Amino acid sequence: MTEGRKIQELMGAPGSPYTRKMLGVMRFRHIPYRLERQSRIANASEDRHRKQRVQAKVPLLPTFYFEDDQGGEIAVTDSSPLIRRFEQEYEGRSIIPSDPALAFIDMLLEDYGDEWLTKAMFHYRWHYDADIKKGGDILPRWGGISQPEDQVRPISEFIRARQIARLSYVGSNEVTKATIEGSFKRFIHLLDKHLTEQPFLMGERPGASDFAVYGQLTCLALFDPTPQAIILAACPRVYAWVETVEELSGYLVSDSDWLDLDNPPETLKNILAEVGRIYAPYLMGNAKAVMEKADKLEMELDGKPWVQNPFVYQAKCLQWLREAYAALQAADRRRVDGVLKDTGVMQLFEA
Repeated sequence: MTEGRKIQELMGAPGSPYTRKMLGVMRFRHIPYRLERQSRIANASEDRHRKQRVQAKVPLLPTFYFEDDQGGEIAVTDSSPLIRRFEQEYEGRSIIPSDPALAFIDMLLEDYGDEWLTKAMFHYRWHYDADIKKGGDILPRWGGISQPEDQVRPISEFIRARQIARLSYVGSNEVTKATIEGSFKRFIHLLDKHLTEQPFLMGERPGASDFAVYGQLTCLALFDPTPQAIILAACPRVYAWVETVEELSGYLVSDSDWLDLDNPPETLKNILAEVGRIYAPYLMGNAKAVMEKADKLEMELDGKPWVQNPFVYQAKCLQWLREAYAALQAADRRRVDGVLKDTGVMQLFEA
C-alpha cells in the first residue's frame, strides 16, 4: 500500500537505463514518486511546468531530490546506494534478499548489469548508423516534445557528437568491438536459458540485480534497432521478460520466493561464469590502471586486446564488492565461495 508513504521526487529520461531501473524498482516496491522529464530546452515555455532544482555534483540520470537537515534540497544520483536507502525508508516488498549470501550474489550481478552490460548498451546505441540516427532523433524530442523542428536538429547533432565522443570512456572502439558484442550475445543466451528455470535472476521474485539488467535491456531490447534485432531473432523470451519487469506493482511475493543459494540452478552459475570470464578481469585491470594513474587501460580480455580510458568509478565498484565480501560472516562467505567456485569470479577476492 502507498497510503501515507512519502512521495519521492526525481528527474529522469526514458532513454536512461538507470532511470528505467529505478522506476521499475519503485513500481515494484510501491514507492510513490513524481517524475520530471529531463528537459533539453533552454528558457522555453515547457519549462514553466518544471520545478527549479538544485544540480547534482555529477549531473547523471536519474536525479533524486531529498531534504538536508536544514530543509534545503540536495540532489543524489547513484542508483545502487539509493536502492539501499529506500530499503530503510520504505517497508515491504524488498529487492535485497534476506539471505546475506544471496544478497551478496545479487549485489555482484547488479554491479555487472550497471557497469559491464552498460558497455553493450552504449556501444550499440552510438556505433551503428541506424542506432545513432534513432538516438539522435528521439532523445531530444523526449526532452521537449513540442519544440519546432528547426530547434530539434542542432540538438540532435549535438547529442550525437557528444555521445560518440564519450565512447572512449565506456570502452567501445574498433579494438574492443568484438569483445563487447560477443559478451552481450553470450549473456542474452545465458539469461534466456535461466528464464526457462525461474522468472528472475534471484528466483521467483526480483532482486536489485534483476532491475539493473532490466534497465540496460530497456535500451538494448526495446529501443536500439541493432541489439533489438539480435534479441528478437535469438532470444525473444528476453524481450518478453523486459516488458514484464517494466510493471511489477501487482506481482505478489513472499520471502520463500528467493532462490535457494545452497541449491542454485546451473543456469545461474553459468551467468556467474560469464561475470568471471569478462567482468572480473576487466575490473582488476581497470583498478590497476587507476591506481597507477595510467593514461590508458591496455590489457588482454577474453583472449583479445582491450584498450580504453581508465574509469575511476569502476575502481570504486571493485573496492565496494571486496568490502561487502569481507563483511560476510564466515559461514555465509563459505556458501558464496561454493557458488562462485570455478566461475572465475573468485579472482576478485583472492588478489
